[in-house]
Amino acid sequence: MRLEPRFRWALYAAFAALTLTGAVWLLADWRKNPLEPDLWQDIAPVMLMLHGGTAMVALLLLGALVPLHVRRAWRSGRNRLTGPVMVTVNSVLIVSAFGLYYAGSDTLRPWVSDLHIAVGLALPPALLLHVWLGRRSRQRPEP
Repeated sequence: MRLEPRFRWALYAAFAALTLTGAVWLLADWRKNPLEPDLWQDIAPVMLMLHGGTAMVALLLLGALVPLHVRRAWRSGRNRLTGPVMVTVNSVLIVSAFGLYYAGSDTLRPWVSDLHIAVGLALPPALLLHVWLGRRSRQRPEP
């Protein structure tokens, strides 16, 4: 189910911003030296704030995506493999983000963080595959 272009580009922009801010935060967190002030120490919290703010926008867009795209595509039988993968990936990211923000357990937090990072890095290629297969299915002639 093709999305209205402005909505589609808003989704792409939100996912691109989430990917960029998440990746830069990951680099900054890896490079920062907590024993002395440096550029990476300053960048990490800014990226985390931008990532969280962008995630709120993405949540609004994902909520609108359910009736506009997910339900219609499921009923038409299209992208029956990558569609549920996208729903699952985004659901894991939402739940793990909630866990990172609200979980106070020092034991659980590293596991949730690693899960969020791994699934977050998997999202861009999963989205590209989903879009590519969806476009391909529109180009196939009906039997």
